Amino acid sequence: MKAVILAAGEGLRCRPLTLTRSKVMIPVANKPLIEHIINAVAENGIKEIILVVGYKKERIMDHFGDGIDFGVKISYVFQDAQLGTAHAVNQVKEHIDGDFIVLNGDNLIDAGTISDLLAGKDGEATLLAVEREETSGYGVVIPENRMVKKLLEKPKEVISHLINAGIYVFTPAIFDEIDQTPLSETGEYAITDTIQRMIEKGKNVSFVESKSMWLDSIHSWNFLTANSILLEKSAQDIRGTIEKGASIKGMVIVGEGSIIRAGCYILGPVIIGKNCDIGPNTVILPSTAIGDNITINSSVEIHNSILMNDVQVGCNSYISNSIIGANNNICPQFSTEEGRDLMIELKGILHHADIIGTVIGDDNFIGNRVLIKAGKMIANNCKVEAGATVHRDISPNSIVV
Repeated sequence: MKAVILAAGEGLRCRPLTLTRSKVMIPVANKPLIEHIINAVAENGIKEIILVVGYKKERIMDHFGDGIDFGVKISYVFQDAQLGTAHAVNQVKEHIDGDFIVLNGDNLIDAGTISDLLAGKDGEATLLAVEREETSGYGVVIPENRMVKKLLEKPKEVISHLINAGIYVFTPAIFDEIDQTPLSETGEYAITDTIQRMIEKGKNVSFVESKSMWLDSIHSWNFLTANSILLEKSAQDIRGTIEKGASIKGMVIVGEGSIIRAGCYILGPVIIGKNCDIGPNTVILPSTAIGDNITINSSVEIHNSILMNDVQVGCNSYISNSIIGANNNICPQFSTEEGRDLMIELKGILHHADIIGTVIGDDNFIGNRVLIKAGKMIANNCKVEAGATVHRDISPNSIVV
């Protein structure tokens, strides 16, 4: 069996992080999200993987290559126009010669999620369903025994608590069905429309309900949740240098070449990458991922955050519930305000966040004594002058005084 992973989308709701990378390449526990999916596929003995790529595809291809370093064989198919999931699946038609599994590159899963689906597959199409109390914004499954009676896309009323997880096993017959799928009202060819047509034709479409890991990463702040979940599953591994007087408790990973200086207090689960310099007297609290080549100066506190590679954080700074992109230079006394139950505006649409500090893109310079208000974001290549308070989202290439 081959696995097809859909990774062509832009991830507009994860701006500004996706200005320079596709959503599937946002790091979770110091690995791109899609790498965790590839590992889960490989653990189920599926070694041939087709990545359907489009937006920022070079970054994906440079990281994974032919897959040999990840214990799999990876090939690439291009979806240059984003015309929906059915269109994306159809791009692999010439590469499929038997049953195959389709996964979204932005869903956090583990090996058990896939094994549950494979164990229960039946008929021409089998989809994975997960039970959720909150179903708004998702397609739901109307079950009839183990068969799918109907798929409903984003119903306004609660009709079922089984949501379609977007992971499928198909036979090659799916391609004929895709060819007959009309364009939806949103201007896309949706695989859910294809499946619904199959149901209406009397085709055998089944579902498997899984209790294993499944998390949909829609917004940038969802990656903090994914990061926390994966770090909880980590085992302690310390390869760097821990100076006398530093205190490490819980599950903590410290990469080669990293130094934890005297007076630091680290409470896991935490991961620190390679060649980092932490402290002295810095506090790193649970669910924090520190990338490679990061310098964190003295008396900094970080909690439940993701710092990507090549970041410098000045002394006496505070970072909480935030994502800091790559190659940022943050001067001393930087602070993120955190807010709960916020409505975040993205492209003119409000989206709910349970808790968030800030999200900062790549390649920014942030001066001394800068405060970022809760939920406000800084894009890429910006300069924030000393003493500024950021009250609104900052667009790329801006100067804030």
